[in-house]
Amino acid sequence: MLIQPDSFKIPRSVLVVIYVPPVATALQGDNAMSWADAPVLLLERSGHVGFWQSVTGSLDALDEPFEQAAVREVLEETGIDASANGAQLCDWGLENVYEIYPQWRWRYAPQVSHNTERVFGLRLTSKLPVCISSEHTAYAWLPMSQAMERCFSPSNAEAISWLPRLG
Repeated sequence: MLIQPDSFKIPRSVLVVIYVPPVATALQGDNAMSWADAPVLLLERSGHVGFWQSVTGSLDALDEPFEQAAVREVLEETGIDASANGAQLCDWGLENVYEIYPQWRWRYAPQVSHNTERVFGLRLTSKLPVCISSEHTAYAWLPMSQAMERCFSPSNAEAISWLPRLG
């Protein structure tokens, strides 16, 4: 495994939108549910009140596959096993390139200013119990429309908006 020199974070990461589609919810008795009401999991970052986001994290090694990083980050941040209980992880084939927020730039090599983020969806059959890591202080299952509004990151909100097409 190729490790990033000097223990700097690798400017390649994953974003995993965890959700329960309307069809699964309808099977549980809510026949009127639409995508706007579909539950989406958000996490609030520790030390950053109001910074709500989906699961996200950097690759641990230069040669770590994105899918492996997505599975690892979901388990680390939520305690959810992305391969159990009928869960389906899907690489949406989309990447966001964005400027790294100044408050987090110290984690990267001095010349690094942008990150490339690969987007995944994790489809669940029902809302699962969540066990958040120390990276977060709270979690919430929100209707898709509310989750989009609560995200601090525009690219995260946009990824959630893709659920009706890609989920």
